[in-house]
Amino acid sequence: MRPNTHQPASDGETPYAAYARMDTLLSLQHPRTGAETEPGFIILSQVKELLFKLCHTEFSTARDHLAADRLDEVLWTLRRARRVQQLLLSCWDALGALTPGEFASFRDALGPASGFQSGMYRRLEFLLGNKNPQLLEPHRNTSRYGEVLAQLYEPSLYDEAIRHLARRGLDIPPVHADRDFSLPYQPDEKVAAAWRLIYEQPGRHPGLFLLAEALMDTADLFARWRYTHLVTVQRLLGNRPGTGGTEGSPWLAAIAEHRFFPELWSIRSTGE
Repeated sequence: MRPNTHQPASDGETPYAAYARMDTLLSLQHPRTGAETEPGFIILSQVKELLFKLCHTEFSTARDHLAADRLDEVLWTLRRARRVQQLLLSCWDALGALTPGEFASFRDALGPASGFQSGMYRRLEFLLGNKNPQLLEPHRNTSRYGEVLAQLYEPSLYDEAIRHLARRGLDIPPVHADRDFSLPYQPDEKVAAAWRLIYEQPGRHPGLFLLAEALMDTADLFARWRYTHLVTVQRLLGNRPGTGGTEGSPWLAAIAEHRFFPELWSIRSTGE
């Protein structure tokens, strides 16, 4: 029999508010200026952080299903994650509605704060495979450092996808079974050949073909996220430095060139 986990609402709360801690959530916005656009910036920043967490939850679930060779569950989980990524992408539409003057009206109040410092976002990048130990530095003296560091050493979603291919009998070099997962992934021609074979023979490998396309959806939406981030910053700041002393547009332009799951992109250049 399922235990009763119902928690009664406290005085002054509806059951809905008590279940999702809505009163606490709605109390977390504390603008530092009187600018009328600052509350929206704070709320959208918090929404993005919550969606980072949800993406991380979904991609972690997909990775664990891959490790257990539960391919159907992987595909269903990535389907859900795709919807969350689309929500994340739409956040830039709202932030892009600010004019440079509206952003400047509260920008100084951010001080050294920057989205680059988001521990949840860094864990998400590590989970998907962008393993760069230098990106630990903004988190070194924070309460989240242990979580971010642990994520660096865990297999990424792509690591587990490649290991799944090996267990399905494709020709994957043994090094991928137990490599140092804290190091950046290096593209491998044999991995590319395995994915190419799946695309050439989708009827022979239908589940793996769907996995490849689901991973491409993930990578595609992440690339769009980065590019739209760049365009939004250019719209608000031009080529001025970003918040928290970051380089702003130049740095974002460089990272926008990065692609998760590199062999799934490279094989598209080798077909007839």
